[in-house]
Formats: sequence, structure tokens, C-alpha cells
Amino acid sequence: MKAVGLTQYLPIDNENSLLDVEIPKPTAKGKDLLVEVKAISVNPVDTKVRSPQDKVESQPRILGWDAAGIVVEVGAQVTEFQPGDEVYYAGDITRPGSNSEFHLVDARIVGRKPQNLDFAHAAAFPLTGITAWEALFERLNIDKKGADAGKSILIINGAGGVGSIAIQLAKLAKLKVIATASRPETIAWCQKLGADEVVNHRNNLAEEIDKVGYQNVDYILCLNDTDGHWEAMTKAIKPQGTICSIVENEQPLDMNTLKSKSASFVWEFMFTRSMYQTEDMAEQSNLLNQLSKLIEDGVIVTTCNEVVKPINAKNLRDVHQRLEKGRTIGKIILAEWS
Repeated sequence: MKAVGLTQYLPIDNENSLLDVEIPKPTAKGKDLLVEVKAISVNPVDTKVRSPQDKVESQPRILGWDAAGIVVEVGAQVTEFQPGDEVYYAGDITRPGSNSEFHLVDARIVGRKPQNLDFAHAAAFPLTGITAWEALFERLNIDKKGADAGKSILIINGAGGVGSIAIQLAKLAKLKVIATASRPETIAWCQKLGADEVVNHRNNLAEEIDKVGYQNVDYILCLNDTDGHWEAMTKAIKPQGTICSIVENEQPLDMNTLKSKSASFVWEFMFTRSMYQTEDMAEQSNLLNQLSKLIEDGVIVTTCNEVVKPINAKNLRDVHQRLEKGRTIGKIILAEWS
């Protein structure tokens, strides 16, 4: 079957950084589904895993952690799906990724594709949707039914893939949403998705939120540069508030700055359940099914901003390069195999 993979970890402008390859078609066993992949999207995790290092793979490594497609086989232990089902999912970072014509994935982390979306627009949702949902409702413990209505959240990098979903989910929970953006087009994007205020993360964030009438905020969701925003976040968070980040720090973070406020800091990593085979692993499937219902009801809108065809190494290299420049808005999708 066709796939896009790597054997060397090279700069993305090197044509050997991602290659068109042929690999064996797998067979579904146990809890796995075999999915015919119709569309994929690219996330920062793809570029991080692919980034240059002194390592050579003996067999092509397949990346890709967002897909939508059709189930063609089910393992013996699968009861939730059958061949012909249309699905979407983010996958498992410890296994081969979805940049292949057919892909094995554990059924417990797969959701039913929203019926009102084509495969391309559905593929924009899983990784960012899971990350935003888990960050808001499981890490920050915000009540999704509105019990925390009126509380404030600062979402750093509101126009990115996760931020675009987080704004919508936070509004669903009836929070006051302050998103950050620095360009006219990203500001407009955040406003379109429902942000109550948009401030510039290139300026002092504590001063920026003060300008829009907030001395501090109940929650902060950091989706960019934890190190760079740390001081501002610890000043901006309310006493007994919570900060959640999805971006690893490069330098030690001074936790003492949170002590007098009895404030909390938590991580969100959407691969945790699949990586550690947690007892609640199937919650990811439930989450995706709930997200599908919100999409079908028109509560959440797609964050797909562009569809590139076909799926091949050249187009994937181009999208990786654009993502690395940090200028994308929403999600870029690749659809259909050449």
C-alpha cells in the first residue's frame, strides 16, 4: 500500500525528509480497526517527531496523528464498529501513524465521523478536539454544562488548531474567553469563533488583559511557548486558579510564583491514554462521539482552512514547512491518495 514515511530525520527543505514509500497492508486483530484513510491533517507533533536528529530507521517510519476514513476490517475483540463505518481519530504516538492508505488503530480511541462533514473537514478535528476537550474539561475541571458560567479563561494562541476548538468549547461552557493573537487575520479568526476579547501575546499579557477589563483570570490554557509566557501567566492567574499547558518547557519553571496564590499548574497530553493503556482509554472514543454530536448540531464549526490534494510526500513536505513557520490559521488537511 502507499504511504509517506521517513528513514532519516532531516530538515524539511530536504526532499528526502519525507518519502513516498510502499509498505505491507496490515491486518486487524484484537482491539484494532483497519481503516482506509481518506484524509489526514498535520499537527506540530508531526514536525517535532520528524525534526533533525542523528538517527536512521531501518524501515520507513510512518507519521501522522489525525485521520478520517472507512473501517474495512475489525479485530476479534471489537464490538463497537463494523466494516463500512465512517470514523475519525488521532491515533497513538507509540504506533505507526496515519500517513498511509490503510491504518491500524485501537477502537477505544476512535469516534464516529460527524455525518455532516466530508472526510477532509472531519480530519481537522480529532487531535485538536481531544486536546482542547481534555484540557478544559478534564485538566482545568471546567464544567461543560455551564456551572462555571461567567468565569474567565485566557487562551494563548487562539488561532492555532487547538485554540480554535478551545475557544468554541469554552464558549459552550459559558466562560468569558480572552484569546491571544497578533495579526489582523488571526484576530479576526478568534473573533469569528466567539472570543469575547482578543489581546496581543507579543505584548505583556498581564497588561493586555488589564486593558480589556480583567485584573486576572480564573483559567489559563497555554498553547504556545510555556517558558516565554510563564512569568506573565503566573501574574495573570487568579488566586486558586489553574494554568494548563500543552507545550513542554525548555527551562525549569519557577513554581514558587504560584505558591502564595495556591494556584495550580497541570499538563495536557492527548496521547497519555493510548501511550499508557489507561483503564479509561475508551473515554477518548466517547469524547470524539460527543464532539461529533456538537458538530452535527452546528454548535462547533470546522477549523479546516485549506484542503490540499493529493496525499503524497511532496505535499506533506510543503505543509510541514508551512506549519514550522508558525503562520498557519486553523488546520491544513490533505485528502485523497494519488
